[in-house]
Amino acid sequence: MLMRFDPFRDIDRLTQQLWGTGQNGARTAGMPMDAYRQGDQVVVHFDLPGVDPASIELTVDRNVLTVKAERRWERSEGTEVVVSERTQGTFTRQLFLGDTLDADRIEANYEQGVLTLRVPVAEQAKPRRIEIGGSQGTQSQAIPANSTAQGGAASAA
Repeated sequence: MLMRFDPFRDIDRLTQQLWGTGQNGARTAGMPMDAYRQGDQVVVHFDLPGVDPASIELTVDRNVLTVKAERRWERSEGTEVVVSERTQGTFTRQLFLGDTLDADRIEANYEQGVLTLRVPVAEQAKPRRIEIGGSQGTQSQAIPANSTAQGGAASAA
């Protein structure tokens, strides 16, 4: 599945919370996400309100999915900012995809400020039945096999 622990991201997040800054001294904010398994796919939602869909870049390299997006507000001359809490700039988030996911068939959709990714579970990771053959004169039977890619182990009764 997805790896949830990224020690470098946690250190970056802590630093940003303490000093309120990111790269080049600019204020940054996270790219909040939800991820869950639904049937034979993992669904990931990223909150990206106010982001131009053309600025969103998705890449996969060695099972690392990178989401990069940009939100800019161009202030016109003579504009006096009273409050500025909405973070501007480039946002990046990386997810480590497990070997049980098919990174070649990711689907992406951006609607109402939410980027939704659908990552199918790889065929070799899905549970399947294995036929057991018997010696002459005995019937063969099918025994369900749990995929080791899903963390299951086959057991004998």
